[in-house]
Amino acid sequence: MRLLVIDTATQALSVALLDHDVPVGHHHEIVGRGHAEALMPVIAALPDGGRADAIAVDVGPGSFTGVRIGVAAARALAMAWKVPVYGYGAPAIIAARAALDNGEGRSILVTITGGHGELFWQVFSPDGSNAEGEVRSTPIAELAEQMDFPTVFGTGAEALVTARGSGCAVNLYPNAADYPLIADLPPLPPVPVYGRRADAMTMRERAGG
Repeated sequence: MRLLVIDTATQALSVALLDHDVPVGHHHEIVGRGHAEALMPVIAALPDGGRADAIAVDVGPGSFTGVRIGVAAARALAMAWKVPVYGYGAPAIIAARAALDNGEGRSILVTITGGHGELFWQVFSPDGSNAEGEVRSTPIAELAEQMDFPTVFGTGAEALVTARGSGCAVNLYPNAADYPLIADLPPLPPVPVYGRRADAMTMRERAGG
């Protein structure tokens, strides 16, 4: 079975075409912005135009815009190809990669850059397979006072270690080719997981309605 994996939840534009968990096409690039313009050409450049029997997409949390772009593209392609689409979490795929190098034998702290000076964060078991709590969004300074993990993983690792003044930061981005590491986890609905309230709100939301 071929699986197309789409990951635009962070500054990385990461796409992989897997055939029985083996990559037959892969693109991973730190683009910052511009996911919307680059994503479909990247998919089209994969073998067979990225055509797959199913699609997996990173549903976040991360960049609100990036998450929406990835989910929208995955759902549109799934509809066009008449194939199923599944979601997975950004912290989970980072934790799975971090676990491969986790020589400390302790729980894994994953951080992802958020907005307004906050970090998304989640703690996982030492092997990266189980979350030990929900995803949260916390101001960097506050999180620095709470967390004493000697090693921090993810796109927000450097910011947290700098604020704390100690520790080791391992800067990891979600990589679509790592999807086989989390393939056995229960799939998530293919809808965005924002982790906190969106920056843009309707007038009714602003009024508390």
